[in-house]
Amino acid sequence: MELASEDSLRLHVLLKNVEAIRIDENSLSVYGLSERGEAKVALNPNCRPDRYLKAVREFLSGAVLGSPGGYPLHLNRWTRMGQARDANLAELLLLGEPEAVSAVAHAVGLSDELARRVWWIAPTSENARRMLERAAVVSGTMGRILAAHLVEHLAFETDPYLMIESVRRVLQPGLIDAATRQNLWDKGAKQPAYRVGFLAALPHDLPGPRAARADSNEPQAALAPLLAGGNPFARLMAQTLSGPGQDFLDACQAALQRPSQQAVVVAVLNVLGEYFQAARAGAPNARDIADIVRVAEQSVASATDIPALAELLHGAPALAAECRALVALSHVSEAAVTDILARTTAEGSLLRRKLEPATAPVLAALATLRGAS
Repeated sequence: MELASEDSLRLHVLLKNVEAIRIDENSLSVYGLSERGEAKVALNPNCRPDRYLKAVREFLSGAVLGSPGGYPLHLNRWTRMGQARDANLAELLLLGEPEAVSAVAHAVGLSDELARRVWWIAPTSENARRMLERAAVVSGTMGRILAAHLVEHLAFETDPYLMIESVRRVLQPGLIDAATRQNLWDKGAKQPAYRVGFLAALPHDLPGPRAARADSNEPQAALAPLLAGGNPFARLMAQTLSGPGQDFLDACQAALQRPSQQAVVVAVLNVLGEYFQAARAGAPNARDIADIVRVAEQSVASATDIPALAELLHGAPALAAECRALVALSHVSEAAVTDILARTTAEGSLLRRKLEPATAPVLAALATLRGAS
């Protein structure tokens, strides 16, 4: 269908002078962003508003992309996966199409300038999280703006996964100040998802550092020559026994002892597996919790199959239990609880009881590394 002649003319002029377009469906207006500020075109529909807005988007798509059928919605899936071509990202922001804006927010080639335009069109928490995945945005002028929005809106998030993601994103270097960071950590005492965001973002630099493990002096001395030789198991063991390592273990233990939300449990298990991944080298893959315990025991019992582990056990035989814990935790992931969570929607104390068969061995391994068993 044809647009009203005055709308067609004014939209043509608008496109020549702006760098981003936003459509307000409630007021039937098209806004454009330029270096001089905002411009507005009040639409004059000659049919039902929804049909007219569709025609406006088709007009914009035809003028910008040469695609009169509108933004190709069949591309939604891959553009949301960051697959939008860098060459036409700026053009997508001239279509007045929410999915095109999402495509730019997810794009690998997103720049700080494009992030500014996206934010003018659609200042949502989801867009902020996605754009803070890009180094150019984090280090640019938009990084702190997006982080401030996420911090301000954390209180309104109800999905623990989104809370974890928001905290993880804002903890990137240079985005928030020390006071804000400490405030988020303190709030995590009542909102565990916040603390999990810290575990994911800053596993080696959590607030409130504790001392190294009380009995760590002798093991650290035994580890010294192995560290000098670059032994990866020794490096991970020394890191775990240190103050920051004990902080990390303590926070993970606290999150798993009284889990009230499935997303928190899944995230902590994934963080643990990533933190200890160096100890997975040479050991058979294991996913089920019983297999994880078995692989850990076998790896230490027949350490000759894993030279770095054998060297560690020879140099520090008193750390055999800790070595088993390292290997076990290196295999931990959400796969350890997938079967349990697939059969329940429980939360709170009931969730804790259902998860106990999977979390108890993990907690035991954490206790061993903390010197509490």
